[in-house]
Amino acid sequence: MKIKLRQQIEEIVSLTDEEFEWVLSHFEQKAFKKHHLIIQQGDYVQYDYFVAKGLMKAARISPEGKEHIIHFAMENWWITDPEAFHYGTKASLSVDCLEDAIVFSLTLENKEKMCRDLQKMEYFFRKKTTAGYIALQKRIMCFISSNASDRYHHLLEQYPALIQRIPKTMIASYLGVSRETLSRLIPA
Repeated sequence: MKIKLRQQIEEIVSLTDEEFEWVLSHFEQKAFKKHHLIIQQGDYVQYDYFVAKGLMKAARISPEGKEHIIHFAMENWWITDPEAFHYGTKASLSVDCLEDAIVFSLTLENKEKMCRDLQKMEYFFRKKTTAGYIALQKRIMCFISSNASDRYHHLLEQYPALIQRIPKTMIASYLGVSRETLSRLIPA
């Protein structure tokens, strides 16, 4: 599994074997079962997670009990509650395993140490953060300027492999539509 982490990093920066072993020493590999809640809304967040295998979702549960899915993370994606992780506040999101998962977890202390001591890693995380920010901006723009059908087709185009792995109720929650509306959007 560590090869997946190395490939993820080396899409942006190249590392020597020694550098990668040093970087790897800052992560902890963990395995979680399907339905395991790795971050619970209201708790403090200790880790940012790189998903080597599996599928997760980040969601917020409203006071009325309605789930609002913020994003998914499958192989080679990162997931956490960024505000809680970086600012030490309580999580406003929960992160749940939708499949059995293997992750590399990273504490904020270790992330900052890597960024401070190896400029390549600072550059890597800056590029990943920028890409995540742009993806979030595109999602927000799609939400405010597109109808449900356009949002669904955009999701299909952008993440075709993801759609096959997620129940329709979760797709509906992610798109901000009812399950019934989603059913009308999906061709028979």
